[in-house]
Amino acid sequence: MVSILSPDIFSFHLFYFSGSSYGSLEFPKLTFSQRVNLRAGSNKISLLSIAVGLPNVGPHFETWNAGVLGPVTLNGLNEGRRDLSWQKWSYKIGLQGEALNLLSPSGSSSVEWVQRSFVSQRQPLTWYKTTFNAPAGNSPLALDMGSMGKGQIWINGKSIGRHWPAYKASGNCGVCSYAGTFNEKKCGTNCGEASQRWYHVPRSWLNPTGNLLVVFEEWGGDPNGITLVRRETDSVCADIYEWQPNLMNYLMKASGKVNKPLRPKVHLECDAGQKISAVKFASFGTPEGVCGSYREGSCHAHHSYDAFNRLCVGQNFCTVTVAPEMFGGDPCPNVMKKLSVEVICS
Repeated sequence: MVSILSPDIFSFHLFYFSGSSYGSLEFPKLTFSQRVNLRAGSNKISLLSIAVGLPNVGPHFETWNAGVLGPVTLNGLNEGRRDLSWQKWSYKIGLQGEALNLLSPSGSSSVEWVQRSFVSQRQPLTWYKTTFNAPAGNSPLALDMGSMGKGQIWINGKSIGRHWPAYKASGNCGVCSYAGTFNEKKCGTNCGEASQRWYHVPRSWLNPTGNLLVVFEEWGGDPNGITLVRRETDSVCADIYEWQPNLMNYLMKASGKVNKPLRPKVHLECDAGQKISAVKFASFGTPEGVCGSYREGSCHAHHSYDAFNRLCVGQNFCTVTVAPEMFGGDPCPNVMKKLSVEVICS
């Protein structure tokens, strides 16, 4: 069961939550367009700001203005637009939950939490907590935060870090090749997916039972979707072109110590305690597909498996040079070739 603490900047019996809006570095101006309830007489507007544009880089950044700089206007009144910039605004830094130290076991037990079996209202600026037991074994652990928006995570009072799965990767994620000049937008992957979904949990931070998980959610999310997952490696893959450069090659060539191109190497490693037991796929030529579903292309060196069976099977870690002579010769001269390989760990 997940427990929640209502947003700690305001109380529902005093204020009416109207909604939220977000800005960015490119578009810092906010416009909140939604019907709000006003009453005759004086009304108080409270802005719960997650960030107010704190500058942290650049010349004389300590002199920059930051925060709510205005103008602030209210539209939709009978009189039209009203300028609120000139009115008195007060500003309070921090959250009540931080002052109460809700992230720690002692602070968490000092307040009253609302317990619910379903908490999917996606309320922004809300604290959540739950307890869990540590899974058996030594496999690496992580929190799957895919159902949440943006905020911070603590386990037993220690910070796991910030989570932000609501930020989605963008770009051109079509089929591409790393051959040629590299740029930062080349060969994008996972477009439309969270920039990070899993967050590592050190086993040394966990107790056998009764571990406290506290999440402060800024945007709004469903904590019922948070899960603790174990990483178990069944196989490892590699994709590398025959002339794919690396930093070591560049430095050696720049130093003048070598006068010919250096071949890249593929590195394969299973988890601690595991060994490479079999070669599921290997092709030097023009293989197609992705890890888990590789297939041979029109060009394939028929001895592609040999080097991996000889150098990798039975080892926890192995290195194989990506060169035609390692795979029985050049299967298609004058064609840029690559190596795709997948090995089984057990």
